[in-house]
Amino acid sequence: MSSRIHPTAIVDPKAELDSSVEVGPYSIVGPHVRIDAGTVVGPHVVIEGHTTIGKDNKIFQFASLGAAPQDKKWAGEPTRLEIGSGNTIREFTTFNLGTAQDAGVTRLGDDNWISAYVHLAHDCQVGSHTIFSNNAQLAGHVVVGDWAILSGYCGVHQFCKIGAHAFIGMYTSLTQDVPPYVLVSGNPAEAHGVNIEGLKRRGFTREQINAIRAAYKDIYRSGLTLEEAKAKLAADAAQAGAQSSDLASPVQAMLDFLGTTTRGIVR
Repeated sequence: MSSRIHPTAIVDPKAELDSSVEVGPYSIVGPHVRIDAGTVVGPHVVIEGHTTIGKDNKIFQFASLGAAPQDKKWAGEPTRLEIGSGNTIREFTTFNLGTAQDAGVTRLGDDNWISAYVHLAHDCQVGSHTIFSNNAQLAGHVVVGDWAILSGYCGVHQFCKIGAHAFIGMYTSLTQDVPPYVLVSGNPAEAHGVNIEGLKRRGFTREQINAIRAAYKDIYRSGLTLEEAKAKLAADAAQAGAQSSDLASPVQAMLDFLGTTTRGIVR
């Protein structure tokens, strides 16, 4: 056994761990687990199921990764959990396997900051560079785009979608989709403008932010129906594209998102 694996840890001989992986005291790693180089597993962590973990993750004590879905329909199918690279996964987090009724996999991308007590239910698809504050909770089949921020104690209903760069406020109860770049909070959730500070930090230009604000006004402040707003966004994206693809792409991202929503948007 590698000297990087504490003698009190239980690592199944069939598990595939890079030689550089560290496993802390009393942690348990199951037979179908694969962990890539540089990942550090703290003490008292349980990693089970068909779980794949990428490089350079930091997994803190008492995390539970790859446990059975909290879904009565699950009948023991070999579904999966896939975790990318460079993630920080804090204490008492719970990430469940996917189900056969969906894609069969729960995914977390790269460079995410997942705080304590966060729950990723079965079949959730979380992108990269997100921040989940303490006790943010996702029900099953939720999709979260890159760079989104979920504040503490927010709860997301199953099958909801949260667009890239969106911001969900503390204690928010989310039962509908949130378009990219939009800031929402409350119970029930309400839209409160564009996540301007987040966009500035991500390097969006003034012109891009102004285009996003104009698109937000089309959706939320113009009195248009959603279908009318989509038509207006399509025209705006075409007009912006005539000037610059960088200017058109944020508006197109909002339009594309609206075309995929099934639960309706917070409005």
